[in-house]
Amino acid sequence: MTRRVDLTPAAADLLRQLVSVHGPVMFHQSGGCCDGSAPMCYPDGEFKTGASDVRLGSLEVEGIADVPVWMSGPQFEYWKHTHLTIDVVPGRGSGFSLEAPEGVRFLIRSRLLTDEESAALS
Repeated sequence: MTRRVDLTPAAADLLRQLVSVHGPVMFHQSGGCCDGSAPMCYPDGEFKTGASDVRLGSLEVEGIADVPVWMSGPQFEYWKHTHLTIDVVPGRGSGFSLEAPEGVRFLIRSRLLTDEESAALS
């Protein structure tokens, strides 16, 4: 099955840790400036998605509930031809994202979808 979004093993480990403290989580990427250009992790349902937001899919992480991933509609228009991988790196993230106190931050790594992937997602 072709997916628009995946995550690295390090990001999966961090999600399990965050869920143990905060309960189920979700991601949203607004594409705004500064912190909004990174994937933000919130308690599931705390960030209210709107009619223009696009659900990219759900991340399946062993040991926790699936993690929905959302992106703002305008940002999706720029990224609709890419496969996204959520990763985690050392550094200070957003004060609003759940990983901020952990001394790490989530980020997006991307690559262009293949013609076959694009066709499957259409």
